[in-house]
Amino acid sequence: MSEKQIRVEMRKELAGGVYANSLRITHTPEEFVLDFIVIAPPAGDVTARVITSPGHMKRIVTALQENIGKYEEKYGKIRPSVEPAQEGQIGFKP
Repeated sequence: MSEKQIRVEMRKELAGGVYANSLRITHTPEEFVLDFIVIAPPAGDVTARVITSPGHMKRIVTALQENIGKYEEKYGKIRPSVEPAQEGQIGFKP
């Protein structure tokens, strides 16, 4: 069976990416919602939102774990960032 090639294009407005220093993850039985946020006290702003199915979310997590492993093999162990001392649910949470 031959693999089908899919051409993926990057929209110009997305090419530079967006910065996020926080992430909020919510879910329903049908989907996961990832809100990437930049926190610059006294406020925060959602810079990107990704909505995906639970099955695809599992594949994303696996791909992230594999790529962290490759990164650490090449550049060394990643130290987790220190959680900011703020009240509420701000920051990347396990």
